[in-house]
Amino acid sequence: MSILISFVLLIVGFALLIKGADIFVDSASAIAKRLRIPSMVIGLTVVSMGTSLPEASVSIAGSMAGANEIAISNVIGSNMFNVLIVAGLAAVLRPIAIEKATLKIDYPVCIAASILMLAMCFDFGNPGMLSRIDGIILLALMVAYICFLIKTTKDYQANLQEEEYIGQSLWKSIVFGILGVAAIIWGGDLTVDAAVEIAAFFGMSETLIGLTVIAVGTSLPELVTSVMAIRKGENDIAIGNVIGSNIFNIFFVLGMSAAISPIPVASVALIDGAVMLGVMFISYALCATAKTLAKREGALMVMLYLAYMVYAIIRN
Repeated sequence: MSILISFVLLIVGFALLIKGADIFVDSASAIAKRLRIPSMVIGLTVVSMGTSLPEASVSIAGSMAGANEIAISNVIGSNMFNVLIVAGLAAVLRPIAIEKATLKIDYPVCIAASILMLAMCFDFGNPGMLSRIDGIILLALMVAYICFLIKTTKDYQANLQEEEYIGQSLWKSIVFGILGVAAIIWGGDLTVDAAVEIAAFFGMSETLIGLTVIAVGTSLPELVTSVMAIRKGENDIAIGNVIGSNIFNIFFVLGMSAAISPIPVASVALIDGAVMLGVMFISYALCATAKTLAKREGALMVMLYLAYMVYAIIRN
């Protein structure tokens, strides 16, 4: 593949991501309103899982092919990109009000998942390995978290009065939602493949590609979806997408990858994991102040990510 074709495919991938995310946000919002499901829950589940499919496909395919070292760097890089760039840029566009439940439940779950991931990488005396048992535990925790969200939704619906929602039909919303996800996945695949070709052309190492180019590429659906959600006034979907995607990346993407084949963890990945955990604590502190992620705080998060990128490139 020539470098020119790679750049063309990169542009096509971006176009599919943007349009797919636009359709998906509209459909998810419509489904939430018709089924009387809180937008935050939709963001934490349907939207976050849908936009995390590129990470899942890259990491799981790598595990099945026996090249699963990229899985953990992909998850760490994607999670940092989600928090610092996706949430940060969304806040720069429009300050995001953070719900009390997000600060009390969802964010702490995300932080706890990050701590657990780091602890598992040492595998109780076997440093540098994420075992199959670890992967199975992470998958079980993903199931438990989804069950908790379903129960939360049922409790929410029980307290709502019956309201008639006027809009596109449920089946039409589902069909368009599926089309949106398909465009997002296809766009993500094209973007990642093209970005890897471009990165290789300029002589970047595989480790740096996994941590930066692939991580950023597979997180583009989260970025585009959250930005579109902010523009449409769906702030809950935007922040829910970020938190839900990070939880999904650790519990499902990393869990499934490790369950398929144990993942060797390099010492540099442990350092990146520690940085990721620090990022989670910093972002939580910013969100907890006045329960709002302001424009200035969003800009700070973006600058933190750029500083991390500089460090990763210099380290390489």
